Amino acid sequence: MTGLDATLAEAAEATDANLLLRLDDLTAGYDGVAVVHGVDLEVRAGEVVALLGANGAGKTTTLLAISGLVPRMGGSIEVLGQAVHERRRRSVADVWRLARSGVAHVPEDRGLFFDLTAAENLRLGRPKGGDAVPEAQLLEWFPALTRVMDRKAGLLSGGEQQMLALARAVVGRPTLLLVDEMSLGLAPIIVEQLLPVLRAIADETGAGILLVEQHVPLVLAIADRAALLRQGRVTFSGTADELAARPDLVEAGYLGA
Repeated sequence: MTGLDATLAEAAEATDANLLLRLDDLTAGYDGVAVVHGVDLEVRAGEVVALLGANGAGKTTTLLAISGLVPRMGGSIEVLGQAVHERRRRSVADVWRLARSGVAHVPEDRGLFFDLTAAENLRLGRPKGGDAVPEAQLLEWFPALTRVMDRKAGLLSGGEQQMLALARAVVGRPTLLLVDEMSLGLAPIIVEQLLPVLRAIADETGAGILLVEQHVPLVLAIADRAALLRQGRVTFSGTADELAARPDLVEAGYLGA
């Protein structure tokens, strides 16, 4: 092997080592009916990838398939270099193992325990005997939680609930973070505050983030790469800057032009 070949091989190995998630020709859906078809997608360490598209395009289904909550009907899902959900049927054990491996999923309904306080919800996210993010760091990312730690999650505002859901997901230092419709029900000013926090979490912890979001200009400003889904198929995959420069593609993805 020549010196150049060795350098290229080392670069390829380093790239693969940073690859946290790979979807290859993924098809998934409900009750035997495919919702997403042939989806290819990658997320690397320290990277924010935006998954965009109109309602019904298959964004949530893609995240649920990664987490094992929706059956994989075809293709493959690799997390940290390991194939997951190979049996194509939902398994509680598979979902548990994936979470234990370092994958955290913030669903669009936030998944909080409303009868528990914010502090108790965070405690549930802390790994037993593991390396948790210190509370001081969490409150630096989400300072609004400082004043509501002893308040029940069900009594928090929508913005506070979303901050709590994100904080609970990252307290265990996930390797891969899946965030579904973060801005759902939130005022734009709250979204403007939270998106840079996700950027900071990726930069400071090295976590890869796959983010479903409807505020396209805002998310493209903090994302590294983006994929655009239309009717369950990827119609664009590239850098966030490339997609931001093609408003025609975004319009087609959302309006069907």
